[in-house]
Amino acid sequence: MDQKLRLGTEGYSPAVLRKVVRQAGKAASFQDASDDLKELAQIVISPQHLGKVAERIGREWAAARDTDVQAFRENRLATAYAEPPQVATVSLDGGRVQTRAADGERGVRQPGWHEVKVACCQTLSSKVHAADPQPEPPSKFLDPAQAARLAAEIKARGGAAKTRTAPAAPPPKRHRRRKGRRPPRPRKLVRTVVASMADSATFGWQMAAEVQRRGLDRAQRKGYICDGQKYNWTLFELHLLAWGFLGILDFLHLLAYLYGAAQAVAGKGTPAAWALYERWLRWAWSGQVQELLAGLRAGATKLGPAPSGCSDEDPRKMVADAVGYVENNRGRMDYPRYRQLGLPISSAPVESVIKQVNRRMKGTEKFWVEGGAEAILQIRAAYLSEDGRAERSWSRPRGYTPAVGAGRLRPVV
Repeated sequence: MDQKLRLGTEGYSPAVLRKVVRQAGKAASFQDASDDLKELAQIVISPQHLGKVAERIGREWAAARDTDVQAFRENRLATAYAEPPQVATVSLDGGRVQTRAADGERGVRQPGWHEVKVACCQTLSSKVHAADPQPEPPSKFLDPAQAARLAAEIKARGGAAKTRTAPAAPPPKRHRRRKGRRPPRPRKLVRTVVASMADSATFGWQMAAEVQRRGLDRAQRKGYICDGQKYNWTLFELHLLAWGFLGILDFLHLLAYLYGAAQAVAGKGTPAAWALYERWLRWAWSGQVQELLAGLRAGATKLGPAPSGCSDEDPRKMVADAVGYVENNRGRMDYPRYRQLGLPISSAPVESVIKQVNRRMKGTEKFWVEGGAEAILQIRAAYLSEDGRAERSWSRPRGYTPAVGAGRLRPVV
């Protein structure tokens, strides 16, 4: 670094470099980031050059992350908290980005899809209750139009629930929200984000290192809230179970399975289907897993076994999938207990983060080379985190080798 001018290895002042990298990780594209910098900061930098600069920084941050993970695995990772939090949660989810070969050729070669894994780690403020603070399901779960929309949204997000929005038959009577105070809910304090294109095993160590660094493993009450995807719970058992985290099945994914199964058993859009869904939903909400399983199995028996190779939309398969989903996750469905402990039962926070990551990473005309995608993911995750991670990343010493040519940055004239 130039000690007199305080210029970084790219030849830019620290203040300018921060603006360039932050916008590269936040805007929908490098072109948008270039336009924003010109309009808002009077900085002209080409999209191509901006991308090279941002990827250079992102790779440095990824290398620092990997150093921390190795330190964690060797039991020497420094913690970054004054005292353990009272309540902590971890949620995982995944998105997808398009990739291409990094062979230097122009154009898109060897296109494909690659999974992005994201962990949302939060500290919360909540109270312990002597009894279930919300024994009745939320009114939106008992409203035909909203329940259908929720089930459809889960499917559209790539959830495993195989549902289809039912056409509205004569709608059952809607349950209106009772007047009065809303049930108490956990309040978010600080969120941090881990994001990577690494394989599941590697990502598990990244997640665990973040949990220990923030002291979430020492929280008094802690939950791990995810959908039923197998790798989510493999990582839970490998890294978080021994720390005393409670495994909690995301309730919205369960709702989508129950909604689809009820439509399959009783007829799409019929009052009977709604009545069946509502009964199953209330059993799930109150933690009556045995009753719920018995009801789903009765529905599966009524329809008969699903033929091999049948469509995911075959009613027999939809019900069989719902039975399997509940059977596989029955130990993670004690929702009254979780609410008493002041723990959330939805993975909505990580799904919100996924949307923000997808806005930057996903698009029909975005094809990333794998290393470049990983670099930008580190920038996006740092600025989505609320613990000053980006600022700490900038405080680390940087190398001296220039990544790109000088003189590419100029003021607007």
